[in-house]
Amino acid sequence: MAAPMSYKGYVVIKKLDLSKILIRYASKLREATDKSQSQGKHKNTFIDSLRVYVRGGAGGQGHPRFGGIGGDGGNVVIRASKNTSLKSVFRLYPTKRFSAPTGKNSQKYRLLGDPGENLKIDVPVGISVQTDSGRVIGELDTEGQELVLARGGKGGNPDNGFLGRKGENRSVKLDLKLLADIGLVGFPNAGKSTFLSAVSRANPKIAAYPFTTIQPQLGIVEYPDSRRISIADLPGLIEGAHDNFGMGHRFLKHIERTKLLLMLVDINGFSLGVKYDLRTAFETILLLNKELELYMTDLTDRPTILVLNKIDTDSTSESKADKIIQDVKNLPETLKNVDNELHPKSLLKFDDIFTISAKEKLGLECVLSCIRNRLDYYAELKRTESDRIKGDVVEEIFDKRLV
Repeated sequence: MAAPMSYKGYVVIKKLDLSKILIRYASKLREATDKSQSQGKHKNTFIDSLRVYVRGGAGGQGHPRFGGIGGDGGNVVIRASKNTSLKSVFRLYPTKRFSAPTGKNSQKYRLLGDPGENLKIDVPVGISVQTDSGRVIGELDTEGQELVLARGGKGGNPDNGFLGRKGENRSVKLDLKLLADIGLVGFPNAGKSTFLSAVSRANPKIAAYPFTTIQPQLGIVEYPDSRRISIADLPGLIEGAHDNFGMGHRFLKHIERTKLLLMLVDINGFSLGVKYDLRTAFETILLLNKELELYMTDLTDRPTILVLNKIDTDSTSESKADKIIQDVKNLPETLKNVDNELHPKSLLKFDDIFTISAKEKLGLECVLSCIRNRLDYYAELKRTESDRIKGDVVEEIFDKRLV
């Protein structure tokens, strides 16, 4: 590449350094491509985990001659909000780097430097923050709750030789766990998405093949008196989900904070494919029980409702359902009828068992009524227990004062 110049009637070619231009162009092209690919990767997906780099602002420089003190650097703070998502956070910060402003330097006519403003980022309610080593820094479970991820450095002062300090910096993972009243669990193609769309305003993808749901869905059930209950529909689990097969950990984490589990089972059983054995509905129940137990032991103590779906399949459906219900009610005696490898160590205790057809919307009203009653019942139990503990503490303090 050259630029012509006229000098005393002659045309002179001015040489340019092409290597620098090409390197600069290639660098910008690579940055643009990486940014485009990164944004495209998350364009149409549900994001429930995001690794970010956070850095507090550096402290401003002091003024040793006049004893001036530099301003402290700003903190990086996250704030829980119901009106945002991790996808929104990614859109606002595609580089996934959060850097707070620095503190102002001390000046001759302004000896006290202004502190850097805190950088506040809204994140969805239900965020858990972890270090790269897996240590939990904190959790945001309520609207407006805040957590400092990186503190700004101290401004220059006599204690540090008037040299502003660097702010804290580290990489952390923002891990979202859905906050829902009900956790909907089941094997693929059990009809969970059909159930959720029938009872709530959610619009999940529905089809007659396994793994239709590939990301968690949240539906809201609204009762005639405006009472609202949230239901989290997880993608279908498979055997080995507790070992993270089929991204089991990514899905199971969303039921950790639910108040009640709703296990949805196809009365016709389930098979992952032609190469796999058909599991009966009863075996499916035991396998789901085992997967929950192996992922988190105390999940088997969670209040659980069993719902047998597809009661409208054929004329034998009702007799199948009756047999399943009898097998479940006669646990653990009926464990002898299945292979030992399917036996969970701790059995779920089903509060209620229902038969429905999510497709034809049969039996749904009974399930919804039971869900509401159970949530109210356990909420009252929790309130009573909390009041009792408070009463015991007050009584203990009063007794100590008397002594």
